[in-house]
Amino acid sequence: MQTLSDDEDLIRAAQSGDMASLEILLDRHHDRIRAVCARVVGNHADADDAAQMALISIVRNLERYDGRAKFTTWSYRIATNAAIDELRKHKRRPTSSLDDEDQHFEPVALGNMADATAARLDVNDGLDQLPEEFRMPVILRDLCGLDYDQIAEVLEIAPGTVRSRIARGRGKLADLIGSISPDGNQDATGGVQGTDHDH
Repeated sequence: MQTLSDDEDLIRAAQSGDMASLEILLDRHHDRIRAVCARVVGNHADADDAAQMALISIVRNLERYDGRAKFTTWSYRIATNAAIDELRKHKRRPTSSLDDEDQHFEPVALGNMADATAARLDVNDGLDQLPEEFRMPVILRDLCGLDYDQIAEVLEIAPGTVRSRIARGRGKLADLIGSISPDGNQDATGGVQGTDHDH
């Protein structure tokens, strides 16, 4: 089972020039990095390009990684920025929803909605339509499982802003895909019920 100390050992070795450790580290995190990129750009080819650029950036900047943030958080920030850069390069929004091969990890807060293929496609379509400022926090929280402080680090915004954007993003997503909220709950008015308890 992967532990933080395993990553730290690999990082220290890689920072000292051990290419084998660097390769193991990148291979260990590649799928999640690509999955983040895929969720942001919504296009297979562009996701591959963004993930490749993210890995290159990680290699180039690894010597400056100081361990103050978890490596996963640090790498998510790089992947997110690479994906956003890829979108801006093409000056467009995501062009297609992703299929099952891009489901590299289980959604955390989408609950029962992600259990059915049709519902999952609805979620993907809804995410594609969310403005970037809301889409990114929702993806990092509900699909990647980051907590609010980690998302704040990744997106370099205040934790309070993260909470606000997630709440608003979930509300918009619920409006787009129906009365069931993204975390699987439904209130009497069809709105989103908050279920997170991170601080």
